[in-house]
Amino acid sequence: MRFARRTETIRSFKAMDILAAAVRLQEQGRDIIRMEVGEPAFPPPQPVVEAAQKALLSGRNGYTPACGIMPLREAIAGLYQRRYGVVIDPQRVIVTTGSSAALGMVCELLLNAGDGLLLSDPGYPCNANFVRRLEAEPQLVPVEAANNFQLTAELVERYWQPNTRGVMVASPSNPTGEIITRDNLIELHQFTSQRDAALVVDEIYHGLTYGDLDVPSVLELADDAYVINSFSKYFGMTGWRLGWAVVPEDAVERINKLAQNFYISCPSLSQHAALAALTPETEAILVERREEFHKRRDFLVAGLRNIGFRIDHLPAGAFYVYANVSDLTDDGEALCWKMLNEQGVAFTPGTDFGEHLANQYVRFTYTETMPRLEEALERLAKGVQSL
Repeated sequence: MRFARRTETIRSFKAMDILAAAVRLQEQGRDIIRMEVGEPAFPPPQPVVEAAQKALLSGRNGYTPACGIMPLREAIAGLYQRRYGVVIDPQRVIVTTGSSAALGMVCELLLNAGDGLLLSDPGYPCNANFVRRLEAEPQLVPVEAANNFQLTAELVERYWQPNTRGVMVASPSNPTGEIITRDNLIELHQFTSQRDAALVVDEIYHGLTYGDLDVPSVLELADDAYVINSFSKYFGMTGWRLGWAVVPEDAVERINKLAQNFYISCPSLSQHAALAALTPETEAILVERREEFHKRRDFLVAGLRNIGFRIDHLPAGAFYVYANVSDLTDDGEALCWKMLNEQGVAFTPGTDFGEHLANQYVRFTYTETMPRLEEALERLAKGVQSL
């Protein structure tokens, strides 16, 4: 059978390949420490579970408006007012089936075939594939520790091409956990505005930053930028498949048409449950969990450094450590498979996140419990000794 060319250009998601291999080993009875995917090990907050149960029993299980139920859109707008002091029209909040749907629809909204979108390298691998799916061009910009693994206006100007239509950044980022400074965001927005181009900011790890840091939303600085967010990471609702986008006013009608046709509506139960995620009761639970992630980050970074992994910067947010393995091996991807098969520790190769120096890096998550992280470090130390 003949398949569409786009299935050749869409690249494998290596974190999911590692996940599948880890699950197969677990099914064979192996004890695998899972540090390959960004999924909090905490259960969903209890108020969220109770709200879902109540919604199920009350029959709230049908279709909803394509852009989400209005109480949830209003609650998300309220989050921006509480957290950032920004007043947003709830009509600009587009509830989506996970942040992946938000990312995909924003790309569909902005890009024609042959258009380009500037992305950081390394960066979240699916973003480039959202662009390729449209027969557009992911324009990868190499970033390194020297620039906090983030795009700057200077880099964007250097790599801008005649077909470039916008810039997508993430703060905090996956895989590095680095944030974009307020001044950097301002400069990026000024640059894209001058060229009538779009600035898209992935903020799905907002709320998961450590220490007294200034982590602005781009919506504090501009009302014509696009924001992506999710209930998966900070709120711990990965399997509920719920996210959102905040789009400029003139984009609402167009993205509503995309949502109607491609997704019909988001899961109704998840939307009603998410209302409970935005309450003070749940926020108190999430703040405690953030402090636990903070402790895990510090523990894992110190342990990895002691083993011989080089970590250029202490991650400011998310729950990832992007570790340089060039002192240990010249093939980070092979190291991942070796440690999975021989030591039972699953983590992701840097080659999943781009091309620039990719095989010199691997990514660990610190979503496991402290005892499991301690066991992982012991196994990794044993594995490193055998290299």
